Amino acid sequence: MAKNKIQSELYSYGIYSQWNRDSKELPKLKKITTEIPLQLGIEFGYVIKIKGAKGKRIQFEIDHPPFPDENGKTTPPFTGELFVKSNDYEFFLGDTIWEPIEDKKGEWKLSTWIDGKVLYQKSLFVTTIQHNKNKPG
Repeated sequence: MAKNKIQSELYSYGIYSQWNRDSKELPKLKKITTEIPLQLGIEFGYVIKIKGAKGKRIQFEIDHPPFPDENGKTTPPFTGELFVKSNDYEFFLGDTIWEPIEDKKGEWKLSTWIDGKVLYQKSLFVTTIQHNKNKPG
């Protein structure tokens, strides 16, 4: 019997509602964008939909701008892994801006792998530049 191929989709990326990490509910998409405003508490990242990967291992990494940890050393990229719990699975990878906000500006590269193979990589840019497209005139 042939193995089913894993299907995946980068479903959405950008700015999301606040995410409760203890909830099964994923955050709600507020805006598709790669430019994230430098604002305290803003949630950003991406959602991947995966089919046919139950029991597989997802690894993830968030490579962020250099900022110091509590000991003054540069914080390494955030990494982790989890197991796909169903054949129809949704996964949110993201972060939020916390104090001090100034050192969070720059490129945040989000990467996801399944069993060591790159599934998706997306760069989001935290910036102080805000384009107001609704500005009168």
